[in-house]
Amino acid sequence: MNKSMLTGVVLGVAVATAAGGFAGYKMLSGPEFAEVLSVTPVTESIKTPREECKDVVVTRKQPVKDEHKIAGTAIGAVAGGLAGDAIGGHGKNTGAKIAGAVVGGVAGNQIQGKMQESDTYQATERRCKTVNDISQRTIAYDVQYRLGKETGQVRMEYDPGAMIPVRDGQLVLSRTVPAAAGSPQG
Repeated sequence: MNKSMLTGVVLGVAVATAAGGFAGYKMLSGPEFAEVLSVTPVTESIKTPREECKDVVVTRKQPVKDEHKIAGTAIGAVAGGLAGDAIGGHGKNTGAKIAGAVVGGVAGNQIQGKMQESDTYQATERRCKTVNDISQRTIAYDVQYRLGKETGQVRMEYDPGAMIPVRDGQLVLSRTVPAAAGSPQG
Protein backbone atom coordinates (compact mmCIF):
# COMPACT_ATOMS: atom_id res chain seq x y z
CA MET A 1 0.00 0.00 0.00
CA ASN A 2 1.38 3.33 -0.88
CA LYS A 3 1.55 6.31 1.37
CA SER A 4 -1.23 8.35 -0.35
CA MET A 5 -3.62 5.45 -0.25
CA LEU A 6 -2.92 4.90 3.43
CA THR A 7 -3.50 8.57 4.12
CA GLY A 8 -6.80 8.46 2.19
CA VAL A 9 -8.02 5.41 4.11
CA VAL A 10 -7.13 6.97 7.47
CA LEU A 11 -8.81 10.25 6.54
CA GLY A 12 -11.88 8.42 5.23
CA VAL A 13 -12.21 6.42 8.45
CA ALA A 14 -11.75 9.60 10.51
CA VAL A 15 -14.44 11.51 8.55
CA ALA A 16 -16.86 8.58 8.70
CA THR A 17 -16.28 8.20 12.44
CA ALA A 18 -16.84 11.93 13.02
CA ALA A 19 -20.00 11.97 10.89
CA GLY A 20 -21.31 8.89 12.64
CA GLY A 21 -20.55 10.39 16.05
CA PHE A 22 -22.32 13.61 15.15
CA ALA A 23 -25.34 11.70 13.85
CA GLY A 24 -25.34 9.56 16.99
CA TYR A 25 -25.13 12.69 19.18
CA LYS A 26 -28.11 14.17 17.33
CA MET A 27 -30.11 10.98 17.87
CA LEU A 28 -29.24 10.83 21.57
CA SER A 29 -29.75 14.52 22.28
CA GLY A 30 -33.44 14.41 21.21
CA PRO A 31 -35.55 16.78 19.16
CA GLU A 32 -34.64 20.45 18.79
CA PHE A 33 -38.26 21.65 18.84
CA ALA A 34 -41.59 20.71 20.46
CA GLU A 35 -44.63 20.91 18.19
CA VAL A 36 -47.28 23.39 19.37
CA LEU A 37 -50.74 21.78 19.28
CA SER A 38 -52.82 24.73 20.55
CA VAL A 39 -52.42 28.19 22.03
CA THR A 40 -55.12 29.74 24.26
CA PRO A 41 -54.75 33.38 25.34
CA VAL A 42 -55.20 34.03 29.08
CA THR A 43 -56.93 37.39 29.59
CA GLU A 44 -57.92 39.66 32.44
CA SER A 45 -60.63 42.30 32.60
CA ILE A 46 -59.53 45.89 33.09
CA LYS A 47 -62.01 48.44 34.46
CA THR A 48 -61.41 52.01 33.40
CA PRO A 49 -63.62 54.50 35.27
CA ARG A 50 -64.98 57.55 33.48
CA GLU A 51 -67.58 60.19 34.27
CA GLU A 52 -70.80 60.20 32.25
CA CYS A 53 -72.91 63.39 32.42
CA LYS A 54 -76.29 64.45 31.05
CA ASP A 55 -78.54 67.48 31.37
CA VAL A 56 -81.89 66.83 33.08
CA VAL A 57 -84.91 69.16 33.30
CA VAL A 58 -86.18 69.33 36.90
CA THR A 59 -89.26 71.04 38.35
CA ARG A 60 -88.72 73.10 41.49
CA LYS A 61 -91.06 74.96 43.81
CA GLN A 62 -90.86 78.75 43.65
CA PRO A 63 -89.70 80.36 46.90
CA VAL A 64 -92.67 81.67 48.93
CA LYS A 65 -92.75 85.48 48.97
CA ASP A 66 -95.71 85.90 51.38
CA GLU A 67 -95.17 83.17 53.97
CA HIS A 68 -98.16 84.19 56.15
CA LYS A 69 -100.47 84.66 53.14
CA ILE A 70 -101.40 88.19 54.25
CA ALA A 71 -102.32 89.36 50.74
CA GLY A 72 -104.74 86.46 50.20
CA THR A 73 -106.29 86.91 53.63
CA ALA A 74 -106.73 90.67 53.15
CA ILE A 75 -108.16 90.41 49.65
CA GLY A 76 -110.47 87.58 50.78
CA ALA A 77 -111.65 89.56 53.83
CA VAL A 78 -112.47 92.64 51.73
CA ALA A 79 -114.29 90.52 49.13
CA GLY A 80 -116.09 88.58 51.89
CA GLY A 81 -117.08 91.81 53.65
CA LEU A 82 -118.52 93.20 50.41
CA ALA A 83 -120.39 89.95 49.78
CA GLY A 84 -121.71 89.97 53.38
CA ASP A 85 -122.89 93.58 52.95
CA ALA A 86 -124.70 92.65 49.73
CA ILE A 87 -126.30 89.60 51.34
CA GLY A 88 -127.19 91.65 54.44
CA GLY A 89 -129.13 94.17 52.31
CA HIS A 90 -126.58 97.01 52.21
CA GLY A 91 -127.76 98.18 55.51
CA LYS A 92 -126.64 98.28 58.99
CA ASN A 93 -126.33 94.51 59.25
CA THR A 94 -122.86 94.52 60.73
CA GLY A 95 -122.97 90.79 61.55
CA ALA A 96 -123.31 89.87 57.87
CA LYS A 97 -120.40 92.13 56.99
CA ILE A 98 -118.20 90.62 59.75
CA ALA A 99 -119.19 87.04 58.92
CA GLY A 100 -118.51 87.70 55.21
CA ALA A 101 -115.15 89.25 56.02
CA VAL A 102 -114.12 86.27 58.23
CA VAL A 103 -115.22 83.65 55.69
CA GLY A 104 -113.64 85.66 52.83
CA GLY A 105 -110.36 86.05 54.76
CA VAL A 106 -110.13 82.31 55.48
CA ALA A 107 -110.99 81.49 51.87
CA GLY A 108 -108.43 84.01 50.53
CA ASN A 109 -105.78 82.56 52.84
CA GLN A 110 -106.49 78.99 51.60
CA ILE A 111 -106.55 80.05 47.94
CA GLN A 112 -103.21 81.83 48.24
CA GLY A 113 -101.72 78.74 49.96
CA LYS A 114 -102.83 76.46 47.10
CA MET A 115 -101.42 78.90 44.55
CA GLN A 116 -98.09 79.05 46.36
CA GLU A 117 -97.84 75.23 46.48
CA SER A 118 -98.42 74.88 42.75
CA ASP A 119 -96.13 77.80 41.85
CA THR A 120 -93.18 75.97 40.22
CA TYR A 121 -90.47 76.59 37.67
CA GLN A 122 -88.26 74.34 35.56
CA ALA A 123 -84.48 74.35 35.51
CA THR A 124 -81.80 72.31 33.75
CA GLU A 125 -79.41 70.41 36.02
CA ARG A 126 -76.22 68.58 35.04
CA ARG A 127 -76.12 65.12 36.65
CA CYS A 128 -73.01 62.95 36.51
CA LYS A 129 -72.18 59.41 37.51
CA THR A 130 -69.10 57.22 37.30
CA VAL A 131 -69.27 54.25 34.93
CA ASN A 132 -66.64 51.62 34.17
CA ASP A 133 -65.49 50.72 30.67
CA ILE A 134 -64.34 47.09 30.65
CA SER A 135 -61.66 45.84 28.27
CA GLN A 136 -59.69 42.61 28.00
CA ARG A 137 -55.89 42.35 28.12
CA THR A 138 -53.88 39.23 27.28
CA ILE A 139 -51.50 38.41 30.15
CA ALA A 140 -50.18 34.96 29.08
CA TYR A 141 -50.77 31.98 26.80
CA ASP A 142 -51.65 28.41 27.75
CA VAL A 143 -49.75 26.27 25.23
CA GLN A 144 -50.39 22.58 24.58
CA TYR A 145 -47.39 20.89 22.92
CA ARG A 146 -45.99 17.54 21.81
CA LEU A 147 -42.36 16.63 22.49
CA GLY A 148 -41.57 13.28 20.94
CA LYS A 149 -44.45 11.00 21.90
CA GLU A 150 -45.39 12.95 25.04
CA THR A 151 -47.85 15.85 25.22
CA GLY A 152 -47.93 18.57 27.86
CA GLN A 153 -49.15 22.04 28.67
CA VAL A 154 -47.25 25.11 29.79
CA ARG A 155 -48.07 28.81 30.38
CA MET A 156 -45.91 31.21 28.40
CA GLU A 157 -45.55 35.00 28.32
CA TYR A 158 -45.80 35.09 24.53
CA ASP A 159 -47.42 33.14 21.67
CA PRO A 160 -44.66 30.72 20.57
CA GLY A 161 -46.02 30.08 17.08
CA ALA A 162 -45.78 26.55 15.63
CA MET A 163 -42.70 25.34 17.56
CA ILE A 164 -41.06 25.72 20.97
CA PRO A 165 -37.26 25.39 21.04
CA VAL A 166 -35.83 22.52 23.11
CA ARG A 167 -32.36 22.53 24.71
CA ASP A 168 -30.98 19.49 26.54
CA GLY A 169 -34.45 17.90 26.56
CA GLN A 170 -36.08 20.97 28.20
CA LEU A 171 -38.46 23.52 26.66
CA VAL A 172 -36.92 26.97 26.20
CA LEU A 173 -39.76 29.18 27.48
CA SER A 174 -38.11 32.62 27.38
CA ARG A 175 -37.83 34.72 24.24
CA THR A 176 -34.10 35.17 24.60
CA VAL A 177 -32.04 32.01 24.34
CA PRO A 178 -28.98 32.14 26.60
CA ALA A 179 -25.59 31.75 24.87
CA ALA A 180 -23.97 28.30 25.02
CA ALA A 181 -21.21 27.85 27.60
CA GLY A 182 -17.81 28.93 26.33
CA SER A 183 -19.17 30.78 23.30
CA PRO A 184 -18.36 34.47 22.94
CA GLN A 185 -21.13 36.89 23.81
CA GLY A 186 -21.56 40.02 21.74
